[in-house]
Amino acid sequence: MTAHTAPEDLYRQGLRMLLDKDVPGRVGLWDEAGVFEFPFAPDGWPRRLEGRGAVAAYMRDPSDLIGLHDLPYVEIHRADAPGTIGVEMRGVGRVVETGGPFGMACIAVVTFEGGLIVRYRDYGNPLVAQGLSGGGR
Repeated sequence: MTAHTAPEDLYRQGLRMLLDKDVPGRVGLWDEAGVFEFPFAPDGWPRRLEGRGAVAAYMRDPSDLIGLHDLPYVEIHRADAPGTIGVEMRGVGRVVETGGPFGMACIAVVTFEGGLIVRYRDYGNPLVAQGLSGGGR
């Protein structure tokens, strides 16, 4: 990964890391001052994380809640703003506590500078998040 790698390629690398449960690798995609926002976060869940350290703490291994198996749909759109992409995706897996199926569609707007994420807005469905135990990640 370099500052000259296309944002789409950087994002796809992050998705591979997500499926491989490579948390340190995913955290390494973030700028030290990167901001992670969740505009539709339910009560008790973070709405804004500032800095790589806060992102790292949030990204601890999610396998205690969700066993993510696949991302069967990913579509990446280049935005007019430099280094910015829009992403539509769907993840599927199992809820660890119940063994029941998990599925979630999401839209994200991600901005990269110098090959690192400086801003990530995750427009996930808060109703799905509220159905998981361990709220308040």
